[in-house]
Amino acid sequence: MPTARESLLDAAVSALAGLPWSGVRMVDVASAAGVSRQTLYNEFGSKDGLARALVRREADVYLRGVDRALAEHAAPADRLVHVAEWTVGSARSSALVRALLTGCWGERLPAPSVRTTAAVSAVPAQRRADAGVPGPAELVAAVRDRALAALEREVPGADPVELGRFCETAVRLGLSCVVAPPGRPEGHAGYIRAVLARLPVRAVG
Repeated sequence: MPTARESLLDAAVSALAGLPWSGVRMVDVASAAGVSRQTLYNEFGSKDGLARALVRREADVYLRGVDRALAEHAAPADRLVHVAEWTVGSARSSALVRALLTGCWGERLPAPSVRTTAAVSAVPAQRRADAGVPGPAELVAAVRDRALAALEREVPGADPVELGRFCETAVRLGLSCVVAPPGRPEGHAGYIRAVLARLPVRAVG
């Protein structure tokens, strides 16, 4: 059974399907989740806090998918292709993931404001809501670091700097397909695989 926090986040996502973020009312989110408005404010502190939590949850879902792709029983290069494919699919299915990866926040989305550490609440639930969200560079770096940690044990002869660049190139290829889909018969997966196959990283195939 979902917690009140998850129910509130789910209700906010449902509200966004029909309204811009500016039109989403806290009282309606609380009502749809079946909790009091006070519970909503206790958990998130403000509408900005709800926005940050909503965006962070989408980032976490995306990164968990990256981890699943990297844990597959496949060749390292194939796993990086799957990471890139997951990036494309996630950005296509979630406007929030797309905004996180590209930094392009439309007026319909809950672009989270930045809070300083001095303004962080003493209430534990609100402290969770006050935490920041990753920008595009941070998210790409997180994927690169996860990929490097997963693959460097399997390719001990590879230069870690070169391997890290290879990992980052994979996710950036996926991101490029989000912004400008390749007009090729093989689609984005074939395009990504063809490019990665030409990169000068040994022992990653």
